[in-house]
Order: sequence, then structure tokens, then C-alpha cells
Amino acid sequence: MTGLAVAPHRAVVEHLVRQAVYQRLGKPLPRTASAPSPLLVNVSARHCHLTPEAVEALFGKGHQLQVHKWLYQDGQFAAKETVTLVGPRSRVISNLRILGPCRNLNQVELAYTDGIALGFDLPLRISGDIKGTLGGMLMGPAGFFELEQGIIRAMRHVHMSPADAAFYGVKAGDMMKLKIGGECGIVLDRMLCRVDPSFKLEVHIDTDEGNACNLQPDTSCELIK
Repeated sequence: MTGLAVAPHRAVVEHLVRQAVYQRLGKPLPRTASAPSPLLVNVSARHCHLTPEAVEALFGKGHQLQVHKWLYQDGQFAAKETVTLVGPRSRVISNLRILGPCRNLNQVELAYTDGIALGFDLPLRISGDIKGTLGGMLMGPAGFFELEQGIIRAMRHVHMSPADAAFYGVKAGDMMKLKIGGECGIVLDRMLCRVDPSFKLEVHIDTDEGNACNLQPDTSCELIK
């Protein structure tokens, strides 16, 4: 049985159409249209990444994460499974979505307002840099899993391929700015560049940042070196 073809993201289609129109008219491409990839800016809601051992502790031996929704980055998905995070003084956040596939470390990513609600003083960290960070308790239908560390606010960042990095004149670990338009337009500094051949061009900001600028699907956004 053959697999179903995955339709390209709307932003990819719009990008290709824009390039074709300018080329047909014989006009020079504006910078955004001449880029190798369309820029997507997505709000990353609170979530967690878990090891297979943590998944089994929370959902039962041998449990495998089930796909709820595929994400823009290839192979990444929001799982059907959610957990409850228990904070100080028994404050909780329920329905915390797990993102798959499983990783080799356990990490919970929250916005600052989530930390305030829980009583956490969240450290701002690059994803994966969890040494010395806060711990907590996760609760699932089959049991509990204690995090010794790993609760953070993830630094805003942009995923990009080497071709995208060359276009913008940056390398992995560099910082960029994101200019967001609209009535609540803002400029976000210190946007971390993450570069890998498997990455599609995509910015991740958290819910606090997305709400501050009222980010909508048609909001204009521009990466600035």
C-alpha cells in the first residue's frame, strides 16, 4: 500500500507562487521572495519532551507515543498523550502536551506566566541545556515521574538549513532579530540561530511573546541580522 502524499505547507506554496509571478513579470525579486525558503513564525505553546523511560513510567510498560498532529519540522509531532505537571504548593498545569519522538533527556518548556502560576522562577535556557535547572513531578494515567531538572523557558530561536543561513549571513549560535508587524508590532532581539540540513526555516516564540504582538497567520515578519 502506498503512503499518502503530504501537501506542502501554505506558506511554501505562497512563496513559490510569489517567486513565479515576479519571474514571469521580469521584475527583480524582493528580498523575502528571493530567499531560498519561506519564513514561518510559530507560537510554541507549553510542552514537554520525554525519554522512553519517562513515557513508560507515566503511561505503562511498552507504551509508544501516538501522533496527534505532525509539526512543520520533518519527523516531529504533537502526541495524543498529555501529562500533568505538579509545581510547588501543589499547583498544577494539566494537559501538558508531549512532543515526539522521544528524546534522550526530559525537558519541560513553559512561558514565564506559566512559571508564575506554578510558583517557579524559570531560567531562560537553550533547549537541551538543563544542567542546574528546576525539577518537578509529572503525573500520567499509569503513574508519576520525578524530574530532577529540566523545567525551563526555552530561548526564542530560528531553525534554518545551511542554505538559509548562507542567505541571511549567519551561522549556528549567532543571534538575529525578528521584526513583527501589525498594530502591536515589536522587534524581538536575541533570536538564536539553529542550523542543520534537516531544518526548515521556522521561528519559535512562546505564548507570552505571541500574545504581546498579537501574532496572526497573516502578520508580516522579517528576520534581521
